[in-house]
Amino acid sequence: MAESSPPPRIAVLVSRYNEIVTRRLLDGAREALAAGGILDSHVDVVWLPGAFELPVAAEQAAASGRYRAIVALGCVIRGETAHFEYVAGEAARGLADVARDHRIAVGFGVLTTEDQAQALARAGGAAGNKGIEAARAALETAETLDRLRHGTP
Repeated sequence: MAESSPPPRIAVLVSRYNEIVTRRLLDGAREALAAGGILDSHVDVVWLPGAFELPVAAEQAAASGRYRAIVALGCVIRGETAHFEYVAGEAARGLADVARDHRIAVGFGVLTTEDQAQALARAGGAAGNKGIEAARAALETAETLDRLRHGTP
């Protein structure tokens, strides 16, 4: 009897900073993963201090070989200093590096907004829920990577 492979696991990395927003993004991501056939018991949610820490956690998750995809959720709101550019830019660059280096799907759900109202609009408000979009993108990219690995694009 052939051994079946374990069901796919998804890592969802969530920034605690701006948690009023990121918790809504997480709700959206969970909804999209469930709609995509991923059981909640196969979703590992990991909370981190902020968006800047997302890439290192994504690196560890990818290096573990345990996950089929990673969804990164955060919210960086522009302030009066250059902090916004550094945090948002490094989060984006770091997550892209993880995706390329490990050839793993990384759904990018890090909001970069001018104010909290814009963030809330993109976290289940009038502009939709970017957590849903990030999870869908991760699942679709994981499927595409699987097909490419097996020569069936």
